[in-house]
Amino acid sequence: MNSTAAGSGGTSAPIPQPAGTPEELRAALALLAPHALPTFDAERAVALQQARDSVSAAPLRRFTGQWAVYVAIERHPERADRLRRLEARAAETDDLDEVRAITSEIGRILDVAFVEAA
Repeated sequence: MNSTAAGSGGTSAPIPQPAGTPEELRAALALLAPHALPTFDAERAVALQQARDSVSAAPLRRFTGQWAVYVAIERHPERADRLRRLEARAAETDDLDEVRAITSEIGRILDVAFVEAA
């Protein structure tokens, strides 16, 4: 999930967290990370098909939950940028202590985003 949010100057307030519906999440993505829309649409189609096949709403709940967290991160350009930098560094380092510190910080970012998305 790699993107640059609109208004990354850091001075404007983030857009409100949208409701966790596919339509509202897609509208937020159109503002924050338009390049993510093809992935969103493809994953939505898969989730819909899985829901039909299993006669269960669980695949759609998983899909909207995942994208709600993504939007929560992208609403804060500095947070999204920090997450991308941490992910890039984690892919480069072999230092176990550094990896632990990185994954801990990534976990904190995701925890905050998860709460915002709920």
